[in-house]
Amino acid sequence: MAWVRFLRSYGPIPNDLNLFDEYVTRGLGRAKVRPIVLDSPQFAAMKARVASGTPGSILIAGTAGDGKTYHCRSLWAAFGGDATEWAVAEPIIKHLVLPDGRTAVFVKDLSEIGDERQSDQTLGLLERSVLGSEDSTIMVVAANHGQILERLRDLGMRQGRVHPLRKPIQDSFLLAGSAPGRLAIFDLSRTARRHSLVEVIAAVAAHPEWEKCSGCQWREGARICPIFENKERLLGNRDGGLFAQRLGDLVEVSRHNGWHLPVRDLLALTANMVLGHRDAKEGLLSCSEVAKVQDGGTTEGGSVYDNVFGANLPRRRANDRQVFRALAAFGIGAETTNGSDGLLVYGADDFKLANAFDRLVRADTVYGATAAYLSAQARYLEGDEEARLPGGAADFLERLESQRRRLFFTLPNNESDYAHWGMSAFNFAGDYLDLIAALAERRTISESVRGRLAKGLNRVMTGLLVENFDRIFVASSGGFTQSRISVLCDTEVPARRLGGIGMQVRIDPQTERPMIEVSLVSGGSGSVGFNLTPVRFEFLCRVAEGALPGSFSNECLEDMLAFKAKLLRKAELVRAASKADDDDADDDGGALTLNFIEIESSGHGFSRPVTVRIGL
Repeated sequence: MAWVRFLRSYGPIPNDLNLFDEYVTRGLGRAKVRPIVLDSPQFAAMKARVASGTPGSILIAGTAGDGKTYHCRSLWAAFGGDATEWAVAEPIIKHLVLPDGRTAVFVKDLSEIGDERQSDQTLGLLERSVLGSEDSTIMVVAANHGQILERLRDLGMRQGRVHPLRKPIQDSFLLAGSAPGRLAIFDLSRTARRHSLVEVIAAVAAHPEWEKCSGCQWREGARICPIFENKERLLGNRDGGLFAQRLGDLVEVSRHNGWHLPVRDLLALTANMVLGHRDAKEGLLSCSEVAKVQDGGTTEGGSVYDNVFGANLPRRRANDRQVFRALAAFGIGAETTNGSDGLLVYGADDFKLANAFDRLVRADTVYGATAAYLSAQARYLEGDEEARLPGGAADFLERLESQRRRLFFTLPNNESDYAHWGMSAFNFAGDYLDLIAALAERRTISESVRGRLAKGLNRVMTGLLVENFDRIFVASSGGFTQSRISVLCDTEVPARRLGGIGMQVRIDPQTERPMIEVSLVSGGSGSVGFNLTPVRFEFLCRVAEGALPGSFSNECLEDMLAFKAKLLRKAELVRAASKADDDDADDDGGALTLNFIEIESSGHGFSRPVTVRIGL
């Protein structure tokens, strides 16, 4: 089918030039299929800006794959631009007369302008339209963040000045300021999150071209077409949308960990989820290969749950894609729990696990307890000759990894005996997402999460196994702030903000991540913040549960010790300010009071003051 061939071109194949907007435009004409259309609130705002007649220009910014050229082309078409004229390579800069009489100058990719003089003229026109009196021309410029800043810097240097547009644009990219009033900046890199994935999945899996699968011979009778099956699972027609929800969770956690997943990568991921099969040419099925897969009994090799992580691809090709590197960081398939592996290995024979096995594994006859899986499981448990040979268990262990991935996406949310996040490297990612939701909706955060954060902070601050979750100890070793064992309590504050003092968890407006803010005195001057990425959150939670700080992540530990150093410095400044304001303070007579942190048998820590007299 032409649609499947066209969709295959979006996948992670070796020649990925087809992912560029220009290629896709030509490919649509050859395939004679309807395009994949993605809703974009950014595009609606761009279109409204042009139609409003407001003087100035538009900058469409982002990273590679965010859809800058797509938005630029869509604007061109929306205002009457000819598709054929857009498709030709020359001229690079295209002009279009708008209905209101102004001229729109389109630069579909600033990096394509290799001539320095032409580049300077383009940026000069941009400056006049934004800061000058050029009202008859509107520019639409698509550029990477670094590209536009570098060009403006170089132009300013050649002109012997600091270019007036560079800093405002840079501040806008960093969320630290707004652009000039006549320059509308649309940063597409800020939109790559859960709703982007939802849109891509809907655009691909619910595409009208799938209607042509009706009556396909490879879906007759008991035949299962892995392409159609995967499409149905993406749509939620098998699990009520649970798979898409879990996949969206992974994308959100990746985003907060600093991974940017552009639309191009999300399209490649979705195409791979639908078409992936480890035995197919280049790892992606075509309709002509479905019969071979069915006749060979290897339909399960196209499991959508494996395809999420690029298991159908050679490792090097999967690693070439940022989206697969980001998802690999979760370790799903390699990570597991005793309960989950017990179910998958022994569930078919253990009467105590039989009901759960039937419900969670055997019920999925396509990718779950298939005949091949049950046969490999029996050989593994019975320990036949092949299984006892070196590498003889490899077949079952590979299938076991696949089942772990499937379980992660299919375990019901209310499954108390098996936690899906426990089958990943981020055991507390669910709590992290719940924390963000609670803060965004201005709800009270979970007391268990607050207590875990406080306990983890205390254990890192002191290096002691304290159990306190009601207060925060700001501790030192008496001189070296980076010391990992600190028994001197410099100050302590409540773990809940009271009267402007203590710990608060809130959303950082710049990063959109949760942030721990510890305030030593009321008012903003006495506060120190610590941004919580999913990795840092996991670190604090695992330390609170008993993990040694140095055994989890040295980078996280160093970040926490730097936060501790800032708190100690802030405490020093607060004391100095307080002493300067208190003119009537009594002379301590040469006495020095040290607060030592001691631990009761219950694990509860407390500070005990010890006064030392300093002799002359």
